[in-house]
Amino acid sequence: MVVKLDLVHGLEGALNRYRVLAIMVGVGLLILTAIGMPLQYLANSKIVVEIVGPIHGFLYIVYLATGFDLARRGRWTLFQLAQVILAGLVPLLAFYVEHKVTQRYKDVESK
Repeated sequence: MVVKLDLVHGLEGALNRYRVLAIMVGVGLLILTAIGMPLQYLANSKIVVEIVGPIHGFLYIVYLATGFDLARRGRWTLFQLAQVILAGLVPLLAFYVEHKVTQRYKDVESK
């Protein structure tokens, strides 16, 4: 379902909040999996995981809240919402889903 941004109160703000959180969660998860986990298991250094892990966890909760808000305002299907939920758990997927969600609304605005 595609909705014009100006037709739903607060949709553009919700989209912007979601985009910022998606990028932050994606970067945090990438740091955890590409740097933190190898350091933890190969160099026996847990410092990156101990610092970035809780930050990513907190940001993921905020990301979920912004995703639910955007889904409510945009009247998403459960499948669309499930994509957003999983995107914060699978490395690199947050960037792809954020791009697709943004593109969905930007295509409508350009018409």
